[in-house]
Parts: sequence; structure tokens; C-alpha cells
Amino acid sequence: MNVDKLINRYFGNEPCPPVIEVFDSDTIYNTYNDIVSLLNSKPDVEVSVLQALSYCFYEVLDNVLTHSERKCGTAIMRYVQENNKIQILVADDGVGVAYSLRTNPQYTNIADEDAVKMCIVDGVTDGKGMGFGLYSTARLIKSVGIRLEIHSGEYKLVYDGIDTKIHRDIEWNGTIVYLELHSDREIDPNEVVDNRTDCESQYNDNFCKEDELDNLW
Repeated sequence: MNVDKLINRYFGNEPCPPVIEVFDSDTIYNTYNDIVSLLNSKPDVEVSVLQALSYCFYEVLDNVLTHSERKCGTAIMRYVQENNKIQILVADDGVGVAYSLRTNPQYTNIADEDAVKMCIVDGVTDGKGMGFGLYSTARLIKSVGIRLEIHSGEYKLVYDGIDTKIHRDIEWNGTIVYLELHSDREIDPNEVVDNRTDCESQYNDNFCKEDELDNLW
């Protein structure tokens, strides 16, 4: 995987370098914990954003190991304090969205373009998961996002929280999920996950000390 190419395309040459971690089934939680903890250490990042983001981020990481037919993936994150912006990218060089969905008899004949478009729809899955992770990530973008991009094969989905557009792009053999978020806006984290799980409490249990929890109230 050409990480430099990903950084140049999605993160540019700004002075603040991104954090880069390669993960597999043994290190996925470490990668998740490292990146969320780093964001949690920034006092001006809104906690409710992290409560929702932490859930979606783990789901996107897990998608690599569950659906790509590869043993590892790459996560890249940058926090730009001056712009109150979080950038996260998760990429793999696996089979891609369309190939994965076609292993589900319901989507055997799905076109590449349609597969990329439908991957953020609730319940759309290859059968190895619930089809909820990218759906929740799209809801996160709707609440506090700037942009979500999902690039697989020759097609890229771009969602700005209002409109979804599909573009033909240079081919990526695998899947890239890239999101940009406002870091300073208060949201309802459990609304992001459609109130199907308590991501607020999950985040607090994992990343907030008892005295910090008291300060939240």
C-alpha cells in the first residue's frame, strides 16, 4: 500500500504531520485506543463528537479485518486545531466493496458503482456483519461532518451530510474510508448510532477518568 500517496492526496503538506498506524487482528484495539486517546487528550475537542466518533472509527477498522480478505489495514489521523477539524482515513488493499457484497446472494449482480453507493445504507452487508458501521459513519457526517469519502475500485462516494454523489476515479484496489469532522460542535452521540447502542457510555467507560466524568455533568 502506498501510504505516501494517501497522505499527499487526503492530507496534503500541512505542517502538522498525521499519525499513521498499521493494524491487524492482534493490534486493532491498540490502534483504536491510540488514536482516540490522542484526540481525547486535546481539551478543545468536543467530548460528544468523540463519543460518536469512537464507535464509528472502531467499526471502520473492524470492516477491514471482516470484509477485505486481508490481514491488516492502515489508519491515518490528523487533528488540525486551527481549523477545529479531525481527519481520519482507514485503507486496505483487499477485495473491495463490490466483490465483498457479491458474496451475499442478495447482491450477486450488483454493479461496482451501485455497491459503493449502497454501502452506507442501513443493513447492506455481505452477510459477515450487520451493515451498520458505515451507515452510522454517514449519520456522524450528517451531524457534525464536513465530508465522507468511500473509494473502492473505480468509484468514489462523496457525502457532505446532505447530498451523496458518486464519481469515477483512479482505481484503488481495496477500500478507502476518509472522513473530516468539525471537532468543536456539540451533538447527541447516541442519536448518531440511531439509539441502537450507548456509545456515550462506552466511550466514557474506556476513555474518561472518574473525575473527568464528574466534570461532564
